[in-house]
Amino acid sequence: MTTPGPGPVDGDHGDKSGIRTALTGLTTRGRSFLAAGVAAAVCAYVLGQTDLLRVGLLLAVLPLVCATVLYRTRYRVAGSRRLSPARVPAGSEARVHLRMENVSRLPTGLLMLQDRVPYVLGPRPRFVLDRVEAGGRREVSYRVRSDLRGRYPLGPLQLRLTDPFGMCELTRSFSTYDTLTVIPRTEPLPPVRLSGEAKGYGEGRQRSLALAGEDDVIPRGYRYGDDLRRVHWRSTARYGELMVRREEQPQRARCTVLLDTRGTAFEGAGPDSAFEWAVSGAASVLVHMLERGFSVRLLTDTGNAVPGEGGDGFAGASQESADAAGLMMDTLAVIDHSDGAGLSRAYDVLRGGSEGLLVAFLGDLDEEQAAVVARMRQRSSGAVAFLLDSAAWVREPTDVPGPLDTSGAERLRMLREAGWTALSVPRGASLHELWRQADRERTGLAAAGGTIDGGSP
Repeated sequence: MTTPGPGPVDGDHGDKSGIRTALTGLTTRGRSFLAAGVAAAVCAYVLGQTDLLRVGLLLAVLPLVCATVLYRTRYRVAGSRRLSPARVPAGSEARVHLRMENVSRLPTGLLMLQDRVPYVLGPRPRFVLDRVEAGGRREVSYRVRSDLRGRYPLGPLQLRLTDPFGMCELTRSFSTYDTLTVIPRTEPLPPVRLSGEAKGYGEGRQRSLALAGEDDVIPRGYRYGDDLRRVHWRSTARYGELMVRREEQPQRARCTVLLDTRGTAFEGAGPDSAFEWAVSGAASVLVHMLERGFSVRLLTDTGNAVPGEGGDGFAGASQESADAAGLMMDTLAVIDHSDGAGLSRAYDVLRGGSEGLLVAFLGDLDEEQAAVVARMRQRSSGAVAFLLDSAAWVREPTDVPGPLDTSGAERLRMLREAGWTALSVPRGASLHELWRQADRERTGLAAAGGTIDGGSP
């Protein structure tokens, strides 16, 4: 991503306010010379020393001349910034490339380059650029890193101009900035056989034509995104427009990832908190399911679905998988606790149709909310829940477990009786291992009479 500067840096304004700006740019050395010159001039006048007066005038005039010349210097410099990458997982580094170009016909003097970055990304980068010839360019780069997900502005870019004597410094700023998106960490998950994957996708994804033979094909008009290999040339010649064959399209398996964001359901904060584990787990499952060919969506307790476009809110066709993943990751990068106290809004969304596989990351549940979650199982072909006891995450290992442990076991029992594959998430657990454990428990249910379909493990 490249962001050009708003225009050249030009210092020729020629008004009184500009002169005052130049004088405020005097450095400590410049102010010292000016004060010494004025003091020498006053002493020379009192003592009647002509030579001392000349020295005083020289000391006082030098910083003023430097400030005036620097302010009226026509430096025309264009700048750009490129992020590599613009979206980075938490804990990983991104590199910011800065490019400065002298677009004037005169060489520049010494340039001090500074980029504004949030404190969480690291120290503010500063660079010193030597003389840049006319039409020349300089490129510098620096690294940024954050353990906290979010969206962080980079910029605006600032140039500090200085004279050869160090008497004056002026700062010019570009107006544009870029945004670095720090997304949650994702963990690679093993391919397992979970319900929701066999609805026309998998070994049976290649379907035959809907009718018996080529002559029985009922064509339709070409739509943007149709495979050109499905063009029916005989009908195209007959109707005078591009026609394609009507084929029985495989229904993509669906997966809904439910993320509980209620502020009352989680305790603690920071990258090692239970809520951050849930956000990271949701991101991992979303990426994994997209890679497995699912149509996916992200749903929160507030009832908001991402991407949410179209009639059912799912996304993940081959041409839009990257866009869907990026949109959901951007949402998870800035998601925060909600003010809601229940999961009824999410249940209202889920009971609207068959959801395929449902994967939920839940915080503390009371009996009422556990009953709501249990009813969500009715509209899904498979359901996996990861329950986080946030009190256990903030409790020190040496502390005695509290009464919430019994309550958590009761919630697990309620969900399992409703047909959920429900797992408790201990502090610092690996989603990779929990994912395999969920598969083993589902396999056990299948042996007892359940149904597990899907792709190959």
